[in-house]
Amino acid sequence: MADGARRADAQRNIAAILAAAAECLARDPGASTSEIAKAAGVGRVTLYGHFPSRGELVDAVFVQAIATGEEELGKVDLSGDPRAALSRLIESSWQLVDHFRALLLAAQEALPPGRVRELHADPMTRVERLLERGRTQGVFRSDLPSAWLVSVMHNVMHGAAAEIQAGRITSEQAGPYINATLLAAFTPPGAEVPE
Repeated sequence: MADGARRADAQRNIAAILAAAAECLARDPGASTSEIAKAAGVGRVTLYGHFPSRGELVDAVFVQAIATGEEELGKVDLSGDPRAALSRLIESSWQLVDHFRALLLAAQEALPPGRVRELHADPMTRVERLLERGRTQGVFRSDLPSAWLVSVMHNVMHGAAAEIQAGRITSEQAGPYINATLLAAFTPPGAEVPE
């Protein structure tokens, strides 16, 4: 087989493995590499030839999900009142977290501590810029470090995903809960929290 054909074959296998992993992990965050290889139509040797560990495979799938999310979040209108912009960003962010909830759980279990947060650097930068604009306009609190408030948003979103997985709330409840929690957390002390 010529090198070009071999490379094309490898690229097809990688694409099939990533697609199968995304599908399998969405159904079951604990899906095994055997299940993923079978769903991709490849052998485990082929899977491990491209992804030497389950963690590396989960990482690659999660990187793709984050990239997809970044495309969507880049379309959110962040102009105007920072509080209204924050609500729009929360809604779009939550839809993505909810869509990729099982994959997020798989990533939290399979990846080293800090990797999930590291992969969220671009979405977190977007929140930080919005937070700084709201601080300048006096509608977001400035008594706490912005990194802390961005972390609060990250943790509330991921906490909501865990609560849904545990059956304590529904996806429909989570969005308004997250919005109310974060607007209250970002509002300066003593100021009225917007509804």
